[in-house]
Amino acid sequence: MAFTINLYYTGTDGNAWKFAEEMRSSGLVDQIRAEQGNLRYEYFLPMDDPETVLFIDAWESEEALDLHHKSPMMKEIAALREKYHLKLQVQKFQEINERRTHS
Repeated sequence: MAFTINLYYTGTDGNAWKFAEEMRSSGLVDQIRAEQGNLRYEYFLPMDDPETVLFIDAWESEEALDLHHKSPMMKEIAALREKYHLKLQVQKFQEINERRTHS
């Protein structure tokens, strides 16, 4: 079942933005988007919190996410998070397929 994960990276002195930019410029964002089972990987800047970057990450299955977590790029992402001294908050949302009947 498909699901979406919101990843909030928060730092100081613009470090969350620098992290997001390095993720993009290093090619990590493109690598994640190219992984089998990845449905979406985008990032946004919350207007009311300039020290946070929101990554929206959607996967077609838990198995696809598990493979992503076992990939070598996870060490690179963790190293970048440490480099920029970021805190991480994660929210997970499962897709719900509702069937409606009309009376």
